[in-house]
Amino acid sequence: MVKKDKGFQIMAHAIMICMTVMVIFPVALLIMSSLAPESDIIKYGYSLIPKKIDFTAYQYIFGEGSVFHSYLVTIFVTLAGTAVSVVITTMISYTLTVPGLPGKRLLSFYVLFTMLFSGGLVPSYMMWCNIFHIKNTIWALLIPSLLCSAFHIMITRTYFQNNIPQEILESARMDGMTEFGIFFKIVLPLSVPILATIGFMKALMYWNDWTNSLYYITDKELVGIQALLNNMLTNAQYLAQSMDASMVATDTAAIPSLSLRMAIAVVGMLPMIVLYPFFQKYYMKGLTVGAVKG
Repeated sequence: MVKKDKGFQIMAHAIMICMTVMVIFPVALLIMSSLAPESDIIKYGYSLIPKKIDFTAYQYIFGEGSVFHSYLVTIFVTLAGTAVSVVITTMISYTLTVPGLPGKRLLSFYVLFTMLFSGGLVPSYMMWCNIFHIKNTIWALLIPSLLCSAFHIMITRTYFQNNIPQEILESARMDGMTEFGIFFKIVLPLSVPILATIGFMKALMYWNDWTNSLYYITDKELVGIQALLNNMLTNAQYLAQSMDASMVATDTAAIPSLSLRMAIAVVGMLPMIVLYPFFQKYYMKGLTVGAVKG
């Protein structure tokens, strides 16, 4: 029996090591390729150990003066949007767990309906621009498609139902505590895993979002980092593919289009990779427990 357990542990460790290598290798290749000279990539292909270290791609990215401003815009939108989104998501989720609440079935149907159906891009654009007038405002980066998700509400509601003892809530109600008091003083302190899970998922959505900038933002002062990097990549590809040698040859030679793709990916994902280990413990626990139906 001991030999079987030891053999299983060896096999499990081997599988986990292989999976770890499969995850780390592409990221390492991405980072090292972004540091390789354009000529080496064309000649030798992408390599985990570049023959030379070249920062031309990063110089091209950060040579654009608006990069740091776009970073600040994205950081602000991510922090503010995540905080407000977590509050709204948890409050709606808790409301759906309150026994005997009038209209709870209707509210549950409304949440589920929005998870299955949407109005489409054109009606959404017309609504946000013509009725709410959020075009070229910071609200355009915070609200459309990101502020509240029915999927996150369902996960959080399930977590509340399965992990918050109803006896404690009933006792608090009998003692005269209001629902707001129960929510803020009892429910939230007992829900750190799901709060970290939803918070990280929301932060990832806000950080990676570039479509809201594409649809609703024309003011350069409000362009987020992902939208800016996407524009850089599009412009570089256009110049690299241009056939007018007399006008574009100099610019094309100065733009490291291949290594630029890698550098843009690194610049876009690195902050989230750095933050993930701090949320990983709560993220896995909250997602696993919150997804299990009682």
